[in-house]
Amino acid sequence: MQTNELVAFVTDKIDDLKGRDIVTLDVRGKSSVTEFMVVCSGTSTRHAKSVAAYLAAECKKVGVQPLGIEGESSGEWVLLDLDSVVVHVMLDETRSFYQLEKLWSA
Repeated sequence: MQTNELVAFVTDKIDDLKGRDIVTLDVRGKSSVTEFMVVCSGTSTRHAKSVAAYLAAECKKVGVQPLGIEGESSGEWVLLDLDSVVVHVMLDETRSFYQLEKLWSA
């Protein structure tokens, strides 16, 4: 799956579980780790964990193996590494504090 297709797939799957405020950040040339970041909000720790788990399962179904998942135990910020796309599922408070959109859009 090409990177642009993966970004569209990821955002669609996040929307399936009602992830909120989905933002896609093009970090090519800014990050040596990934090409795109997708940031979204969950309504609770359980919701954030569910969005990340669902996304990981759906990616596996189409042959995209996640390289890692971090933050599942707390659920305040769950990171899913899909190589060319890194997904951040965050609670609103955590998202406001770290301001990834501001950090990576500069």
